[in-house]
Amino acid sequence: MPLSKLTVALGALVAVSLSAACRSTPAPGASSSAAKVSDNAWATVDGREITRDDVERAYKRLRDVSQPLSDEEATTAKLSLLNDLIIQDILMARARQLKVDVPEKELDTAYAEAKKNITDEAFQQELTKRGLTASDMRENLRRELLTQKVIEQEVGAKISVSAQEVSDFFIANQAQFNVPEEAYHIAQIAITPVRDAQVANRTGDDATTPQAAAAKAAMLMGRLKEGAAFSDLAMDYSEDPESTPRGGDLGFVPMSRLKQAPPQLRDAVLKKAPGSVNWVVGTNGSHTIVLVVAHELAGQRDLSTPGIRDRITEALRGRKEQLLRAAYLTNVRGEAQVVNLLAKRLVESQGRMPSLMPTAPARK
Repeated sequence: MPLSKLTVALGALVAVSLSAACRSTPAPGASSSAAKVSDNAWATVDGREITRDDVERAYKRLRDVSQPLSDEEATTAKLSLLNDLIIQDILMARARQLKVDVPEKELDTAYAEAKKNITDEAFQQELTKRGLTASDMRENLRRELLTQKVIEQEVGAKISVSAQEVSDFFIANQAQFNVPEEAYHIAQIAITPVRDAQVANRTGDDATTPQAAAAKAAMLMGRLKEGAAFSDLAMDYSEDPESTPRGGDLGFVPMSRLKQAPPQLRDAVLKKAPGSVNWVVGTNGSHTIVLVVAHELAGQRDLSTPGIRDRITEALRGRKEQLLRAAYLTNVRGEAQVVNLLAKRLVESQGRMPSLMPTAPARK
């Protein structure tokens, strides 16, 4: 079985917690504009350095070695990583100001979840491949949890949706809540017994024989019974390029279309309760794991219909959170004293970077 769970966990940790690699050093007794900056610095944030080594380590962990990049493409990727490191450094400083902490028990739980269903040997091999140690991973997890808590405290906890907003949205979008035909909201994990030309899942996993497809389906059913999230497994393993990025979500499928589906698939959906999962084996050796998310009868919904008010509230909250999060991150970066030395060097050299080593800014 591929080490997808750990691969995804580590990839996410590196992407979200890039600053774990940073050895930020404040500039004692001086402002960041006047502080001495090391030759290896690629940025400073309120006097704390983010170095070339920090970015290079993150780049090596994240890059897809199967996709060679030109020098310009690689430098663009590193510039983007540096911007992520800057934001992460700012959020970590904000966590200290807010006295946000991660209890050791919470960290232990997150660490155990990342290792779940993976042997110690396989776990260590994956860490080695990414240039990480177990301590690195725990530190990355700690920083990820800290930044999540900062965003929740500074953004999520400040969002509210009023009853009037819900009512106004429903009135303005009433047509969206008219179901013209009975329909089932379904999701799928599709597995084919042949090599696929395009693998869209997050792990690159692809069953290439009927035996491998059957084993993969059995493994996934076992994971679902253990409580794994259907959408996560679909994004990690499903071989349907269309639905995989959406967590296998196929949306609402009207009854007229379901009646045209193969009998096994149709029977896995019709008259099944929301939340039920069924394993369908195709005649060609394919396998489909089907989740019934919801069942809607035809007719106009109103705010008294179960679930409608909650659905609208969640949608409005999501919009507000996306806006406030973007504004918050823009604001905290604007309040910080950031010098992006790499960007400055690129502009000065018109993109030509013989050494990629920015010099320290002149003292004022």
